[in-house]
Amino acid sequence: MKAWMRLDNAALIFPAIGNSRWVNTFRVSADLSETVDPELLAQAVKDLMPRFPSLYVRLGTGLFWHYLQTVDEAPEPILEYAYPLTHMGRREQKRCCFRVLYHGNRIAAEFFHVLTDGRGGEIYLKSLTARYLELRHEITVPASSEIRNCRDAPTAEERQDAFQKYSGDTPMSRREQTAYHLSGTPDTTGFMHVITGLIPTDALVRKAKEYGTTVTGFLTAVMIRTIIEMQACHVRKKKRRPVKVTVPVDLRRVFGADTLRNFSLVLNVGVDPRLADYSLEELCREYRFQTGLEVTPEKMAARIAANVLPARNRLLRLAPLFVKNIAMRGVYRRYGERKGCVNISNLGRIELPEIMQPYVKRCDFMIGVQLTYPNNCAVASCGGVTTINMIRSIRETELERRFFTALVKLGLPVAVESNDPATEKESEPCTA
Repeated sequence: MKAWMRLDNAALIFPAIGNSRWVNTFRVSADLSETVDPELLAQAVKDLMPRFPSLYVRLGTGLFWHYLQTVDEAPEPILEYAYPLTHMGRREQKRCCFRVLYHGNRIAAEFFHVLTDGRGGEIYLKSLTARYLELRHEITVPASSEIRNCRDAPTAEERQDAFQKYSGDTPMSRREQTAYHLSGTPDTTGFMHVITGLIPTDALVRKAKEYGTTVTGFLTAVMIRTIIEMQACHVRKKKRRPVKVTVPVDLRRVFGADTLRNFSLVLNVGVDPRLADYSLEELCREYRFQTGLEVTPEKMAARIAANVLPARNRLLRLAPLFVKNIAMRGVYRRYGERKGCVNISNLGRIELPEIMQPYVKRCDFMIGVQLTYPNNCAVASCGGVTTINMIRSIRETELERRFFTALVKLGLPVAVESNDPATEKESEPCTA
């Protein structure tokens, strides 16, 4: 008999707001030192199916709620044929809500966000890569909190909707100023353009410490400064808006949870450039102050409550699904993406056990563009290199060009890759 489970609180919004052009997905990948064997990869995917029951599921539609139901068979790995994060339509979601891909020496997993967040995706990718290497090289990779052994049974906490457990009783207001929005010429082909910057991790950590902040804080400050400059070029001073970067917070670290489902919230960190000409040092300090004030168990519990308590309302629970979808779309339009400019999602250091290190050359993390964000940014560090993947659905490269140029001017060595250099379109010159 197939098992089913409710969507976690963060996942409820994604089926409601998704459409034929946009689905909230993300990708984690590992580049190996050798070409991937697709048959062994398929076996590794199958071997992990009992270990990750909350991931091997399909999206179902009920009268009152969407739900997740276990699939009969593990998804077959796909030879990557196009570009990262190709559209995952409802037909595919009804078969399985994640896909495994391979190309050359790369293994990638792409997830519909109803399943998990970046941290959960990272654990699955490392577990999958570990199992694949065990099959390929007849080695044994030790199990840990980072790598789940396929021979172990899943725990109840891994499948838990931690938002329900850690929600506070008093919700925090969602009100904040609307931010400046990036825009450009949409790529009508649907192609996802990716420009990647590769930086030695040690050099990036040292530079962040010079500014008294973390790598995430430093990159966020540089991004805010970059977008402030862009807005100054394209928008008259009287019409300018606050510039804020959306930064996900892994709540597992705040509450000590071990769920593999979604358990993160976002903060919009930034400044109003109409108030002052902020230096990079001041922006780093703003990041430290704003996150330090907000990332506490008490504040996060109140933010969780703002999402959890309305879903517990009896009238809403009894409303049919189409009414809930209308309500959730309205809330998302008002609060979801109007308060930030772009995401910076940093997985941090992807640590691998010593036995795996000779076989893994690099790891990447990508998040898709949002419903109204044409640009997004994801960061991961592995093997001494930090990869910054900037994805976009528009033709212009202004944000990436300005951002990576700013890092180089700060003394950081940046190697740049692109999946589509032939069709890059330069932005219009500054006219302000």
